[in-house]
Amino acid sequence: MATNEIDREAKVVLVAADNPAAGSSPPPPFFEGLHVHYIATLADKLDAPTSYEGAHTEHLRMSGVYWSLTALSLLKTPEEVDALMGLTSPKGDRSSIVDWVLQCHDKRSGGFGGNTGHDGHMLYTLSALQILALADRLDDDRFVAIKPSVIDFVAARQQSMDGSFSGDEWGEIDTRFTYCALSSLSILGALDRVDVVKASEFIVACRNFDGGFGCTIGAESHAGQVFTCIGALSIAKCLHLMNEDSSVCGSEADLLGWWLAERQCDSGGLNGRPEKQSDVCYSWWILSALSILGRVSWINKDMLASFILKCQDDEDGGIADRPQNMADIFHCFFGISGLSLLGHLHPEDNPACSHFRKIDPVYALPTDVVQRLGLQGQIMVAKEGDAIEERLKHYDVLTS
Repeated sequence: MATNEIDREAKVVLVAADNPAAGSSPPPPFFEGLHVHYIATLADKLDAPTSYEGAHTEHLRMSGVYWSLTALSLLKTPEEVDALMGLTSPKGDRSSIVDWVLQCHDKRSGGFGGNTGHDGHMLYTLSALQILALADRLDDDRFVAIKPSVIDFVAARQQSMDGSFSGDEWGEIDTRFTYCALSSLSILGALDRVDVVKASEFIVACRNFDGGFGCTIGAESHAGQVFTCIGALSIAKCLHLMNEDSSVCGSEADLLGWWLAERQCDSGGLNGRPEKQSDVCYSWWILSALSILGRVSWINKDMLASFILKCQDDEDGGIADRPQNMADIFHCFFGISGLSLLGHLHPEDNPACSHFRKIDPVYALPTDVVQRLGLQGQIMVAKEGDAIEERLKHYDVLTS
């Protein structure tokens, strides 16, 4: 789009509209083509020898590739993703992404690192497995050969004392790592290698009086940790632990649902903690948890969709953390995923959107990939007879 005076004035109005006191304006459309171009050309920008962004993100390249591929996979078919990104077949003078992922396997630890030559870590091991799942290459002979070492790496991270998981051999404990471990082992068909009950009990021990969860016992509630905790309980099929009575309001699931709903700001966006600004990434962290708990209706879905759409870059594509900020792939992935969970990308009366794939709130993969792999989990409904969204009907259902 041209950056003339009229366009600049329109953007000013858009910013003002994010404040309810300044009136309202309709959100922009979803810029599918721009986002596809933004994602497809990102690798060349990051790989440039003089790229500051590339150097700055070298250590987490595995997660960046996962965010890119999953976001693109929600907008394009697997064949189109392969053609655009070189997922399974080489693109230009590069090896395929699957080839690169396998090169990131750390033979010493058994896990995957954030880039080639990096130490294995739980975060990047899950991202690597998610990429292989997207590519339908979990049966690749090269991966099958190292699969036992990957399982051993994950299983060895569980702490015998309390059931928690460390991220790597150096021992940092975080509820994120419990989710990564259970999700990884579920994808690998090896959940029986760890004590899922003890892992779930550790998760519950990290629950706070306000209903939220922290990264460790006694740590401040944070919306990002809520997803990892509820996602882990879902995979472990231990969501019944959220049915315990709360001294404040109904069940623990109700109390957590209330805390999550309170994260919606006047702008329509969601924040991660009280008194913080809204941020697009919480469109995933919070919506995924609310989807698993059967309480998405507790927030204003239209206002949230509008906030995400206003965070799009209408010139270069991508989505930022909030309106008028610079786009990045992290927020682009979580923004597109949030719109998917809201149903904004899947209106039944719009055939133009029929090609969009849906995101699964438990495994953060397209639903067809989750179903192809036969991944298991558990969801809640607030009361008997509540409607269950189509993307969740293959999961066990618990009434809260």
